[in-house]
Amino acid sequence: MKVDWSPVNNLILSGAEDRRYKVWDCYGRPIFSSQPHHYPIMAVSWSPNGQLFAVGAFNTLRLCDKSGWCYSLDKPNTGSILSLRWSHDSTLVAGGCGNGHVIFASVVNHVIEWKNYVVTLQEERVMMVEDVVNNTKDQLEFRDRVVKMSLGWDHLVVTTSTQCLIYHVKNWNTPLIFELKGLTTSSILLAKKLFLIVDSLQGLSVYTYEGRLVCSPKYSGLRTDSLNGNSIAVSSDTLVLVDSRDSRGLHVFDINTGRELTDKPIFHTHEILSVALDQVGSTIERNLAFVDKNSDLFLIQIRNSNPISKLKKLGGMITTLMWHDSTNMLAALQDGRFTVWYYPSAVYIDTDLLPQSRVYKDAGEFGKNPQIVSFLGHHCTLRRSDGSLVSTAVSPYPTILQNYVSKNAWDDAVRLCRFVKDSALWASLAAMSTAARHLNTAEIAYAAIHETEKVEYISYIKDIGNQQARKAEMSLFCKQPVEAEGTLLQAGLIYRAIRLNIDLFKWNRALELAIKHKTHVDTVLAFRQKYLQDFSIEETDNVFIQYSKEIATDWTTIQNKINMELENERNGK
Repeated sequence: MKVDWSPVNNLILSGAEDRRYKVWDCYGRPIFSSQPHHYPIMAVSWSPNGQLFAVGAFNTLRLCDKSGWCYSLDKPNTGSILSLRWSHDSTLVAGGCGNGHVIFASVVNHVIEWKNYVVTLQEERVMMVEDVVNNTKDQLEFRDRVVKMSLGWDHLVVTTSTQCLIYHVKNWNTPLIFELKGLTTSSILLAKKLFLIVDSLQGLSVYTYEGRLVCSPKYSGLRTDSLNGNSIAVSSDTLVLVDSRDSRGLHVFDINTGRELTDKPIFHTHEILSVALDQVGSTIERNLAFVDKNSDLFLIQIRNSNPISKLKKLGGMITTLMWHDSTNMLAALQDGRFTVWYYPSAVYIDTDLLPQSRVYKDAGEFGKNPQIVSFLGHHCTLRRSDGSLVSTAVSPYPTILQNYVSKNAWDDAVRLCRFVKDSALWASLAAMSTAARHLNTAEIAYAAIHETEKVEYISYIKDIGNQQARKAEMSLFCKQPVEAEGTLLQAGLIYRAIRLNIDLFKWNRALELAIKHKTHVDTVLAFRQKYLQDFSIEETDNVFIQYSKEIATDWTTIQNKINMELENERNGK
């Protein structure tokens, strides 16, 4: 009888004579179906921010979350509610009734939590803040109707119809206040040092917690009315938006300047459903995790000069994800399991370590289609499909380990892993120490997880006298041959760069370098001929055939040249 489609969350809401309301995705697949009501559903309506919807029937007004579960049920004596409409700020709903009356309802009793603080919107202009640890309560009153509120990073940010108020958790009496130009705040996203306000008419605005406007990022074709929490990710230095016109594209902004980092959007092969930025670590290593239309989870270093080269797949069948608040741990629900990656960046360093540095837990206890709400400290909170919250514990040791690594306390990190005796922790330490090029710790960690070949290779790297050569070998160990070659060429280690390509069977590149630098051409030809002889293959490359006719190869001469190169390298020449 009634249907409504939200452009923000791309979900369809329907009500019919079967006395049920239902939520569908944009492909017509059912997501939620309510229990039957006493009367047919006469009206349904999405809120403009896509977070709530209202349902009307005979003497019935119901407020529901976007996933389908019910916040509240009222029984006004109005007859059938035939039509429902929301205010622009998603705080008021009006209904046209069968008895000729128009009813108005306000969204109240909204609750948000962060650590030991619980904030409840008791009335349109009254808010209660409770500290459950110290058992204290503070009542906050506002001049205008509260539109949006967000709690995190030691701050509560509240927007009313005319103002933005910023509270610190240690001082609820004197907020920092500034006026707002827009009247339609749809989202507030918090980061460690700043926050983002999304206004469906005025656009995007980034502020510090001191109330200073940092930037107002935008791009051609931006539609803020279609943005939601899944299509925006913000950290203290980076903002990522999913393209409004083509959801395969990502716009990446430097928050300090408000400018895009790339001339064109970064495009993925499939539509992107949700994005999330990590909150710690260096700016250049800022990681973006996103889930695409196929429910595959990808990780990308979004601030890299060539970000597509850093695009790696972490897993599939992902329904929800969230970064840890103070470390680079990543939690997700994957194919019926709760999964935590202790160090997702291992995918850039050694892909063999990625499955070893993650842990699983059966997600059956969380019910059907749960969503991760927060990942703080040693607990991850999820919301079940019925709206109830459930918390699950996460090991505290990865957080301690990453804190040690951030302080370069490698001995303490090793002692911790030896005390815990957890292979996932050892694998995480192996990846972190390899990324930091701390070979002694990497050797110990790889030995602990029985990676004998890699221990031997690290031992070989440690014996190399030249620092740049060691750096190149570590890049090769991390499966980054282009970076390794560049390091060698920049350091003037031509033979090592040529030999690297020979060992990788990149014969044309090896010959190209030898010709360009006028050295070791005979070395490349000799190794090529030996390779072909070992596999009984005839030479077919015209370039190699030509140079084989012009240059003679003598293994004694070649070996003497190689020994001289290594001797000069040891002597620092």
